Amino acid sequence: MAHPAVDKFGKIVVTKLRDNAIDFFDLASQGHWRAPSLQNLQRELADQTPEQIDLIRRCVIQAIETGMHDFLFALVEANDFENVHVMVDGVNVADESDGLHGEQFTEEGWIAKFAKHPEGSP
Repeated sequence: MAHPAVDKFGKIVVTKLRDNAIDFFDLASQGHWRAPSLQNLQRELADQTPEQIDLIRRCVIQAIETGMHDFLFALVEANDFENVHVMVDGVNVADESDGLHGEQFTEEGWIAKFAKHPEGSP
């Protein structure tokens, strides 16, 4: 079982990074956003079939999760070699984890515990 500080950190990473990014894509694929810079993207998404949208969505989720993994791995290395630490409630989360970069993926990991889209499905 993960230390409570590690899970607190993971909940922020999953809900504020992963879930928000997936929500952004889902809303963009529905033409939700009004920002002028997003109009062309939303028009192009509107031209796709549901199957193509699903494929794009899966690619988006994979890219997010790969980025999370790489960032978390970099935090572990920075903790070990560069004196960069992430502290939650006075606890160094990298020191309390077997590897922050793997915390998201297990059956009892951060995505399973905290994600709005646990399998990437709305």
